[in-house]
Amino acid sequence: MDNETIKRAVQEKYATIARKAKSETSTCCNTGCCNENEAEKALSKLYTKLEGYVPEADLMLGCGIPTQYAGISEGNHVLDLGSGAGNDCFIVRAIVGINGKVTGIDFTPEMVAKAKENNLKLGYDNVEFILGDIENMPLPSNTYDVVISNCVLNLVPEKKKAFAEILRVLKPGGHFCVSDIVTNGDVPEKIRHDLELYAGCIAGAIDQNDYLEIIKELGFEKVTIHNQKPAIVPDELKKILLDSVEKISPNSIVSITISGYKPKE
Repeated sequence: MDNETIKRAVQEKYATIARKAKSETSTCCNTGCCNENEAEKALSKLYTKLEGYVPEADLMLGCGIPTQYAGISEGNHVLDLGSGAGNDCFIVRAIVGINGKVTGIDFTPEMVAKAKENNLKLGYDNVEFILGDIENMPLPSNTYDVVISNCVLNLVPEKKKAFAEILRVLKPGGHFCVSDIVTNGDVPEKIRHDLELYAGCIAGAIDQNDYLEIIKELGFEKVTIHNQKPAIVPDELKKILLDSVEKISPNSIVSITISGYKPKE
């Protein structure tokens, strides 16, 4: 399965989520990394308590709250990778204030349109949303104080390219903080070729040790795992995992929140 096929499948899945969010009162997306169960409701409830929270922007797609550990300060310029409908960007806006700036990037046009629509209602002139691929971002180098992301990098076929891009766009001494899905052990090859599981944040996840190795090989410093917990795997995807010829235990799928710093020049 080539990378372009994967990207098209992911894009189509999240375009459907964005359209559903626009047409229905309920924002539950019913994808692999988002399901209306008690764990997901609990995460969404935590979000509602954060300053800057916008219900229309919360499509229940996250696997953590990266802003809790991101060390964002007033006046920072922050980039959110896979910004969706703008949920984390609006939380960040409340932290950076009027003197900061927030940029969200997403490669699904429908998501970017939804985020812009939400921002128009809020009237923030220091929040922007752009269309772009995380593996090749149309953004300047050495620009951002902090890069965040929430349950997105597992969807990117080439993780090393994505983290190399994060390194490029960060200012010297800047840092990233992402919540993401990883595994304890390798995902069997047959499962990696299941597009439903890929769009569901599982088939594209890699072993945690390999994930950390990519980050460290690129030169990030002070790499820290802040939070680690079992990932939310909806029942329908658990069935696919357990019924497959090469089984993988849902318990081996983990959500982590991790940070790392670009060296100072």
